[in-house]
Amino acid sequence: MAGYHAGVMIDDHAHPLTNDSSDAQTRVWLLLGVAALGAMVLIGLILTMGEANRQRDRALVLQTRSSQVTLLARTLSATTARAEAALGRYVISADNRLGVLYGEQWQQAGDQINQLERANLGNHGGQRERIAALRQAYRERSDELALIALSTRYKKNDQALARYYQARESKPLLRINALLDDIIEAERALLNARTNEALQSVKRSTDAALVLVAFGVLIVLGAIILGWMTVQALGQRGLARAEADAERERAFELERAVAAATERLRLEANERLSAEEKLRQVQKMEAVGQLTGGIAHDFNNMLAVVLGGLELAKRNIGNPAAATRNIDNATEGANRAAALTRQLLAFSRADALLPAAIDPAELIQGMSDLLDRTLGDAIIVTTVDEGDGWCVWVDRHQLENALLNLAVNARDAMEGRGTLTIATHSARLVAGQIGNCPAGDYVAIAVTDTGCGMTPAVMERVFEPFFTTKPVGKGTGLGLSQIFGFVRQSEGEIAIQSERGKGTTVTLYLQRHIGHVTAQPAPNAADVADRTAQRRYNILVVEDDPRVLVATTGALEELGHRVVGCGDPAQALDKIVAQPDIDLVISDVLMPGLTGPEVVARIRARFPHIRALFVTGFVGEAGGTDDIGGHQVVRKPFTIAALDRAIATTMIQYQRVDSPLGSMGSRAA
Repeated sequence: MAGYHAGVMIDDHAHPLTNDSSDAQTRVWLLLGVAALGAMVLIGLILTMGEANRQRDRALVLQTRSSQVTLLARTLSATTARAEAALGRYVISADNRLGVLYGEQWQQAGDQINQLERANLGNHGGQRERIAALRQAYRERSDELALIALSTRYKKNDQALARYYQARESKPLLRINALLDDIIEAERALLNARTNEALQSVKRSTDAALVLVAFGVLIVLGAIILGWMTVQALGQRGLARAEADAERERAFELERAVAAATERLRLEANERLSAEEKLRQVQKMEAVGQLTGGIAHDFNNMLAVVLGGLELAKRNIGNPAAATRNIDNATEGANRAAALTRQLLAFSRADALLPAAIDPAELIQGMSDLLDRTLGDAIIVTTVDEGDGWCVWVDRHQLENALLNLAVNARDAMEGRGTLTIATHSARLVAGQIGNCPAGDYVAIAVTDTGCGMTPAVMERVFEPFFTTKPVGKGTGLGLSQIFGFVRQSEGEIAIQSERGKGTTVTLYLQRHIGHVTAQPAPNAADVADRTAQRRYNILVVEDDPRVLVATTGALEELGHRVVGCGDPAQALDKIVAQPDIDLVISDVLMPGLTGPEVVARIRARFPHIRALFVTGFVGEAGGTDDIGGHQVVRKPFTIAALDRAIATTMIQYQRVDSPLGSMGSRAA
C-alpha cells in the first residue's frame, strides 16, 4: 500500500490531471470488472445451490415412490398368503364365512395390483411388463382357487382338498412369488441408482460451489490490491464474509437434509424388517393350521370308524356275530388313533423313551423275518455290518419302529419291487459335520432303496408332519417326522441323500455308547400266566382323570384284584398309610401337583416293598429316564390283557430283585 501510494504521488507531481483521470478510470473499470465478476459468482452460486436443491427434492420424491412400490409388493405378497390360508381353512372347515373372507382378501390383492400399477408411473427397469405378467398370473391363480372354492361350496371336500394341495405348487403361484421378488429387487436397484445419482449431483454442485467461492476470494483479494480504502475494503470483506456464512449455512442445511433422508431410509428399513417378521409369523400360522387340519382330518376318520362301529354294534346287539364284527372295527379305529397319537408324541419328543444299550446290527438281524413279511418277496433285503460292534443308547421299540417306517417308505418308492440295503458303520464326526451333531463317535444306520428318489423341493419338506407325496388315504405323512423326533430326542441326527430316478438313502446318526449290550427281559409266558392265575393283589391306582380312574379300576377288578382308587396324587401316601397291605401302585405319569415318579418316590421312601407300574399317554417333562426307566410303562390306551401282562411282569421282576440272590434285599409277599 505504501509503495502504491508513493507511486501515485510521484505521478501526480508529473502529470496531475492526466494521472488522476487515468487512475480514476482504471479504478472505475476495475471496480466494474470486480463487481461484474462478483455478480457472476453470486449468480453461479445461486444456480448451483438451486440445482443441488432440485436434485435433492427429486431424489426424495423418487425414493418415496420406490419405497411405496416395495411396500405395495410386500403387502400384496402378505395379502395373497392370507387369502390362500383363508381358502385352506375354508376347504377344511367348509365354513362359508371363511369362504367370504377368502373372496374379500383375494379381491383386495387384485386392488393392490392396481395400486402397484398406478405407483409405477414410468416403465423403469421393465416394471410395467412385470406388473402385467403379475396380473396375468393373478388371473390364472384366481381360476385355480375359484375351482377349489366352488368344489368346497358344493360339498366336494375331498376333491377340494386334493386340488388345494396340488395348487400349492402350481406355476401361477410360483410366478406370482417370483414376479413380486423381481419387482422388489428391481425397485431396490432403481432406488440405489437414484440415490447414487443424487449423491453424485450434490457432489458436483458442492465442487462447483467451492470453485466459485475460490473465485470470490480471488476477486476480494484483487479488490484489496486495487486500493479500495478503509470503508470500501472493509465493506467488501464484510460482503465476502456474509457470502461465506451463507454458503456454510447452506452446507449445514444440506447436511441436515442428508441426515433426515438417512433417518427416513433407516425407518423404512425397520418397517421392511417388521413386515418380513409379520410375513414369517403368517407362514408359521399357516404351518400350524396345516398341522391342525391334518390331525383333525385323520382323527375324524378314526372317530368315524369307532363311533360307527359302536352304533352298529348297539343296533345288532341281538346278533352276536355282527355285533362282534362291528366292535372289532371300532377297536381297530381306536388302535389307529392311538398309533397316530404315539407318532405325534414321538415327533414332539414328548413320548417316554426307555433307552438301553443296543447293538444295531443284532437288532436289524432280529428284524429280518418282520421285514420279509412286511415288504414282500419282490423286494430283496440286504444287510451290511461295518459297525465294529459299537453300541447305541436308544429305545429299542422306537428304533425298530423307525427302521420299519423307513423300509415301508422304501417299498412304496420302489413300487413293491427292488433292492433295500440296511447298512451299519462306525463314524467319527467333527463338530457340525452332520447337522448339529457334536464331535464324537457315532453309529450310522443307512437305509438305501432303488426307488424313484425325491426332488429337492420334496426333500426340503420331507420332515414336516402330515406332508406326504402318497395319494390321499395312502399315508398320514407322520412316518419321517416321527423318525426325526425320535432321533433328535436320542441326541442324534438324520441325513437324506436322494436323486430323482436313482433312489434314496436315509442315514440315522446315533451316539456311540460305551458298555455291554443290555439283555432283553423275556419273562416266560407260562410263568407270567401262572403268576397271574395264582395271585390277586392289593393295588392302589393313582389317576387324576375320574373317567380313566373308573375304567382302570374296573379293568383291575375284572382281573380279580382288590383295588383302591386315588384321584389326588397328594393323597396317595395317606391311602397307603391307611391301608398298608398294598402290593402294587399303578400311577399316571403327568398329573397336577405331583407327577407319577414323584408319587412313587415318596411311597417307596417309606414302603420300599411296594411295587410300581406307570401308565401314561403323555409324559411331558416328567418322563426322564432316571425317573421311570426302572419300572414297567404301559402306554394309554391299553387293553385289559396288556395291563394284566404288565402287572405279572412287574411282580415277577420285583420278586427276582427281592429274592435272596438279588441285590436289593427280600420281603415276604
